[in-house]
Amino acid sequence: MRLATWNINGLRSRIDFLLHWLRERRPDVVGLQELKLTNEQFPYEVFADAGYQAIVYGQKAWNGVAVLSREPATAIQSGLPGGEDFGARLLSVDVCGLRFATVYCPNGKSLSHEDYPRKLAWFDTLRRYLAEHCDAATPLLIGGDFNVCPAPIDSWNEAALAGQIFHTDAERARFRALLDWGLVDVFRDRMPESREFSWWDYRAGAFHKKQGLRIDFLLATRPLLDRVQSIEIDREYRKKKDDLTPSDHAPVMVDLR
Repeated sequence: MRLATWNINGLRSRIDFLLHWLRERRPDVVGLQELKLTNEQFPYEVFADAGYQAIVYGQKAWNGVAVLSREPATAIQSGLPGGEDFGARLLSVDVCGLRFATVYCPNGKSLSHEDYPRKLAWFDTLRRYLAEHCDAATPLLIGGDFNVCPAPIDSWNEAALAGQIFHTDAERARFRALLDWGLVDVFRDRMPESREFSWWDYRAGAFHKKQGLRIDFLLATRPLLDRVQSIEIDREYRKKKDDLTPSDHAPVMVDLR
């Protein structure tokens, strides 16, 4: 079984690119972020024709998350309880015998921006949600754009960027709190020394210069971790395909036994 996460950076602009990836990679479950459209605007029939059910928690022009699945899925939670003011940033479903959640964590913009403390508060709210509504002893996978580099190895230039947005001690402490609850960063668990990235700025040739950040993750509870066969950041789909423009994020995929 293949599960994936992908910040698609605007579904309208990326739908043909996403369909190309679905045909090539054939995932069973996909968590999408940054749809930038409402539930009513979501092209359900397009994905049904491609073999996927869609459960959507959208928002006009901003945010928005969805889960695509080959097998029937049941919506469990739309929106982070206590974090409704942050917008459409969390959606969880039951599918294929596990709980799967897709999350789009706030960016924070900069340390001086009012969104930065709100970002930290969102992470605290997510941590409380896990404690109150989830069980680390059951199969749970959370995929999403977390907008944090957990460690220096996850940044192309930690020396220059340490202490800046995505690289602060406070953000990293919030990410560790999720792991302390009982989640495991699957990529880092399986490839502890691998310096790979999932996001690259569109500008200045950052992708080709390997100037990226690893900010997209699949976080699993221990019962799922034992089933992991492989995990991959699908860097090939940060490149153009048939003249289609990619997202600035690459998909992250995990294969389970």
